[in-house]
Amino acid sequence: MGHATGDSLPAMPGAPALGGHGPGMPPLVLSVFSTFSVGGPQVRFATLANRLGPAFRHAIVAMDGDRACAERLQPGLAIEWPPVPIRKGETLANLRAFRAALRAIRPDVLVTYNWGTIEWALANLLPVVRHVHIEDGFGPEEQARQIPRRVWTRRLALRRCTMVVPSQTLRRIATGAWRLPEARLRYIPNGIDLARFAPAARGAASSAARGLEQGVTIGTVAALRAEKNLGRLLHAVAGVPAAHLVVVGDGPERPALEALAAELGLAGRVRFAGHMADPAPLLAEFDIFALSSDTEQMPISVLEAMAAGLPVAATDVGDVRAMLAAENADFVVPKEDAAALSGALARLAGDAALRRALGAANRAKAERDYDERAMVAAYGALFGGGAR
Repeated sequence: MGHATGDSLPAMPGAPALGGHGPGMPPLVLSVFSTFSVGGPQVRFATLANRLGPAFRHAIVAMDGDRACAERLQPGLAIEWPPVPIRKGETLANLRAFRAALRAIRPDVLVTYNWGTIEWALANLLPVVRHVHIEDGFGPEEQARQIPRRVWTRRLALRRCTMVVPSQTLRRIATGAWRLPEARLRYIPNGIDLARFAPAARGAASSAARGLEQGVTIGTVAALRAEKNLGRLLHAVAGVPAAHLVVVGDGPERPALEALAAELGLAGRVRFAGHMADPAPLLAEFDIFALSSDTEQMPISVLEAMAAGLPVAATDVGDVRAMLAAENADFVVPKEDAAALSGALARLAGDAALRRALGAANRAKAERDYDERAMVAAYGALFGGGAR
C-alpha cells in the first residue's frame, strides 16, 4: 500500500499561512491524493477550491510528489503542502506517520481520494478528525472485477466515514460489494462551468487553419494511460477516412500511441496536442467527441463535451450512457466491440444535421443536470460539516 515520498512546497504566493485554529477562522480541509497530476478528481478539486475561495483553507498531500494540477489553482488561495513522510511498502510505519500528521495539522476534515489513499483512512479508523472519502473509480487492475483484498480493506476502512460517489454505478458497488451503510453515502454528480464551454460554430475551415486535412474533426481529452485505451480510438478512426483526430493530453502511453498512428497510416490525420491547462478552445473546434476508455465512472471530459454542444461516441463504461442525452444513446457502444466504435464515429462523421441535433440535446442535458454551481454547493456543505 505504500507510496513514494514527495518533498513539500511552500504556500502559494500571496496566500495566508494556515497555522492556527480559532473562532472565525475558515475550516481547514486536508485533501490527500495519491497524485496531484492532472486528472478528473484533481481538476474537480481545483474547481471547488477556486469557487469556494476564502470560505476554506486547504492543506494538500500529493503522495507521489506530483503537483502538476496546482496550475489550475487560483493565486491567493489559502493553500499549503505539508510534508508527510511516506515509506513505500511499509504500511505500519505509514499508519503511524499519517496519524501523527493528522494530530499535527489538525484539519477540520480529512478528505481522501480513491484506493491510493486508503492508508490514511486506516490511520483515522479510531477517529482523530471527521473523514470524507471520495471514490471516483478504478485503475486498470480493477476494471473487470473487484480485488477481494481491496474489498475487505474498504469495508473496514470506510465504514465510519462519509462516502461520496459521483456515479450511480459506484453507489451500487459501495452498498453491494463493499457493504457500506447507505446512510453514510452521498451521491454528488460532477458539474461543469457551462459558460466556459459554450457551443461554437463548427466547420471544415477550422481544420484547415490548424494545418490538418479538411474533414470532420474527432477529438478526445484524456491522460495517455493504459486504461484510457487510446489505441482503440486510433483503430476506430482508421476506419473513418473522412475524419481526423485531435488527442488532448499527455502521459506514458504517448510514444506507443504515436507509433501506432504511424503504423495505421494516420500520420496526416492525427494530432497529439499534448497537455493543455484549458482544453475549452480546442473543444470548440471539435465536431465529435470520442471516449475509448476501458474504465470510467463520470468522466469530466464527457461533461465538457456536452457543455460544448458536441455529439459523443463512447464506450459503455460507468455512468456514461446515463450522463448523455437519450438521443445520444445509440452511439455508446460495448467496449469489447472495436468495430462498433468505428461505426458510431463514421455515422456521426457522415451526418452534420445529426451531429447538431445530438450536440444540442447534450448541451440541454448538461444545463439541466450538471451545472457546476450545484456541485460546488454540495461539496461546500459537506466540507463545512453541514451535510454529514
